[in-house]
Amino acid sequence: MNIYEQINRNRRSTLVFVVIFVAFFAFIGLGVDYYSGAGIKMPIFSVMAFGVAGIASFSSFRYGDRLVLASTRAKELDLSDPKQQQWQNIVGEMAIASGLPMPKTYVIDDPDPNAFATGMDPDHASMAVTRGLLDALNREEMQAVCAHEMSHIRNYDIRLMLMVSVLVGSIALLADWGARGVFRSRNRSGSSGSGGSSGQSAAPVIFIIWLVAVILAPLLSQMVAMCVSRRREYLADASGAELTRNPLALASALEKINAHTEPTRSINRGTAHLCIADPVGSNINAKEGRLADLFATHPPIHKRIEALKQMAYLKA
Repeated sequence: MNIYEQINRNRRSTLVFVVIFVAFFAFIGLGVDYYSGAGIKMPIFSVMAFGVAGIASFSSFRYGDRLVLASTRAKELDLSDPKQQQWQNIVGEMAIASGLPMPKTYVIDDPDPNAFATGMDPDHASMAVTRGLLDALNREEMQAVCAHEMSHIRNYDIRLMLMVSVLVGSIALLADWGARGVFRSRNRSGSSGSGGSSGQSAAPVIFIIWLVAVILAPLLSQMVAMCVSRRREYLADASGAELTRNPLALASALEKINAHTEPTRSINRGTAHLCIADPVGSNINAKEGRLADLFATHPPIHKRIEALKQMAYLKA
């Protein structure tokens, strides 16, 4: 599978997951409105949940990059350091290659190799790299990592993950309201002898399915969010290889990053999804199978390397 086939497949997969996410939100939300008595024609709980989560997520979106950089103690590059000057040059090259404005560049004093991009959009983007990555990789490999992060910016992954975070927050609120609403509705029904517009007036099977979905909503929404995040990593790998025309350089960089078993201590779990590799060293990200596919924040690195080698028409 070549670079362009990989890009198209990953974009389709991401779209499928987002559609499933939106459909799940609609199912939970309309169920809350229906079983709470608001009526399906007036989805007030759905709108309220989306609005509350949207405001919170917008605040994170507007100021989140500053918080992320501050939490990692990232500092602006010291251009008197040859390695940091080299990284600055590479970022400039990849900005030209991608047709994007030059992002702000930062370095994190951590020996584990890692990198991430953050910001609102390509005009307000920042890119941070650990000192460990600058020391571990050669110039060609650093260029490949930079192209990967630049692809996250170019593909508007941050904006996509904002939408996903809004949906995750909305679903969590709806699930809580739904559970409380059904409990109150059943209490009223038991005391008055009338079901009103509660679950008793609807098909029992649909009500049971909806109730199970409400109970599992926080877990299911997080799982879908992780799926979206993993697909974006594959897409950034393919898009980065498109920029450099050198997928094997990124494969080599990932091999070196994977060889370091220590976690990136300067980066916490809350920002793990931003990084090119899992910074917390979770074992589940290295495993295969259904459980790992559901709960891992990053795809297994050996799978990413295999895909990159396929782009170069080499056997993994």
